[in-house]
Amino acid sequence: MSIGAGQMLVAYDDPSDQHSFSLDDNSSAEESLDETRLSLESTNETVPYIGQRFDTHDAAYEFYCEFAKRCGFSIRRHRTEGKEGVGKGLTRRYFVCHRAGNTPVKSTNESKPQRNRKSSRCGCQAYMRISKTTDLGAPEWRVTGFVNHHNHELLEPNQVRFLPAYRTISDTDKSRILMFAKTGISVQQMMRLMELEKCVEPGYLPFTEKDVRNLLQSFRKIDPEDESIDLLRMCGNIKEKDPKFRFEYTLDSNNRLENIAWSYASSIQSYEIFGDAVVFDTTHRLTAFDMPLGLWVGINNYGMPCFFGCVLMREDNLRSYSWALKVFLGFMNGKAPQTILTDQNMCLKEAISMEMQTTKHALCIWMIVAKFPSWFNAILGERYNEWKSEFYRLYNVESIEEFEIGWKEMQNFFGLHSNRHIINLFALRSYWALPYLRSYFFAGMTSAGQSKSINSFIQRFLSSQTRLAHFVEQVAVAVDFKDQAGEQQTMQQNLQNISLKTGAPMESHAATVLTPFAFSKLQEQLVLAAHYASFQMEDGFLVRHHTKLEGGRRVYWIPRDGVISCSCHLFEFSGILCRHALRVLSTGNCFQIPDKYLPLRWRKISTSSSKLLHNTPSDHAERIQLLQSMVSNLISESTKSKERLDIATEQVSILLSRIREQPVSSPVIRDASSIHRNF
Repeated sequence: MSIGAGQMLVAYDDPSDQHSFSLDDNSSAEESLDETRLSLESTNETVPYIGQRFDTHDAAYEFYCEFAKRCGFSIRRHRTEGKEGVGKGLTRRYFVCHRAGNTPVKSTNESKPQRNRKSSRCGCQAYMRISKTTDLGAPEWRVTGFVNHHNHELLEPNQVRFLPAYRTISDTDKSRILMFAKTGISVQQMMRLMELEKCVEPGYLPFTEKDVRNLLQSFRKIDPEDESIDLLRMCGNIKEKDPKFRFEYTLDSNNRLENIAWSYASSIQSYEIFGDAVVFDTTHRLTAFDMPLGLWVGINNYGMPCFFGCVLMREDNLRSYSWALKVFLGFMNGKAPQTILTDQNMCLKEAISMEMQTTKHALCIWMIVAKFPSWFNAILGERYNEWKSEFYRLYNVESIEEFEIGWKEMQNFFGLHSNRHIINLFALRSYWALPYLRSYFFAGMTSAGQSKSINSFIQRFLSSQTRLAHFVEQVAVAVDFKDQAGEQQTMQQNLQNISLKTGAPMESHAATVLTPFAFSKLQEQLVLAAHYASFQMEDGFLVRHHTKLEGGRRVYWIPRDGVISCSCHLFEFSGILCRHALRVLSTGNCFQIPDKYLPLRWRKISTSSSKLLHNTPSDHAERIQLLQSMVSNLISESTKSKERLDIATEQVSILLSRIREQPVSSPVIRDASSIHRNF
């Protein structure tokens, strides 16, 4: 319908206000100032009053907004009025309390989920009206109506700041939030950092955690295809800067990104030395993109987590896991780990049996235990803690026979015969119970302490709040941070004075060879060995605690071959010789632990040595490690007397002079000098 010239035009900023709020709808734009009655008589410059002038309607809005904030409410633009025709335009504006009007009726659509969000509108009649005048020549806006009566309680100053109108994030703060998100810190940590930066009390920023989460979510609302392109482009850029960076990906039939895996040069280098035991954690998802996430992690010689690789998959199925394992082996030059720990996932179990046939697969006990509350708490009630203690006892028993008998007794005692989780756990017992696993090397990663360390490391980059492409960058930052922190802890461990507790030659020798972390584990066994008695039998030794009259461990020792083994399998399981074997060595007048029982993966290997091992053929690596062992033994033997030390110093000086006379033919030989600085 056409509108004639001079006819009043009315527009609502919120269409739902048209039938829910009334403010003198029949009044004209030329209404005189005297026709409006004040509800608050004042000429205070901080309070609106009839006749108050503003250069623009935006200036009037800002003034009323500040007034509302001081009083305990917020405002919104209600409607505008104007006249059609040349030079007419906007002539009047209404600003109302945020609780003005009534709850609008929304049309329901069964095909779309409805948000059950409550409205705060209660029909409040507080408002300010401004009209445009040209009495003094230049156009200006004057207050022509003001009511400050509210039909609801006004908020206190410490509450009003939570109203949406006053929660704003400046452009500067947005930039900092996105920068923080790239580092992987949580929203709570971001808020605390910005509170400290701005010197405000906790909770007094001009925005809330929810606002920050909404901001970050808005940046994620990007076309998935664009995200995939950005991710692949970023991986390509990293590859250009670092040719040793590796990544692989697959596309589906629609040419969309399906799976992507990557590993960094430092990760591949670490795997060369510490890839004998690996955790493949697939229990997490990249929340922002709802993608299953797989992380390969291990433990280095100083007992700290080391990152090996990462994979993002669209589907949690056998095909995806099989692809991920193949790619991982490709990154690591075909070298499969001796053991791999995973969650209880049947698709992953089958994929490992197909792709890593020589690798012992086991289930992470801490991942299993984490599910116990949801599995058994409701069923067992007050008996849950008692059952859990019995479970841990069975988990740690020595023999398979003792475990299986005890498991049946536990089922009977707690009435769990038909419980599907108990049935499933028993069916998979060879994958998680220690009696079945002690003959395999796990580098101590089955312990609760190491599980917490690994999980803490993983959480550093799981808190990513940014786009998918930035996740690769963020993982690299976390890995680099961990590498630097690891080097610092390594230095601190090496600087600490080693405290010898037994005074035994075996202890002092091991202290010069092993890292402080590994030595502390061996030292525990050396101290305990003093409490055991050994008895020579026809086929070896029987070792048991001095307070026991029965039982014990069988130790087999062949001195001429330097071979020793124990039925407890601690060495096979952790790479640390057990108290039983140490007791036999001690009673057999052995003053040094044989080299093969001081594994290379637990020895002092510097960062430069690690790089050397990674960049050289296997024969060089073995010779370098052998040289390290010989130097360690040289120091140990030389310090036993002044005469020995004098001879060693003289001969090493001669040998060093001869070595320096030789030409440097390759980077391998040039870098080898850094090894000596570690002894």
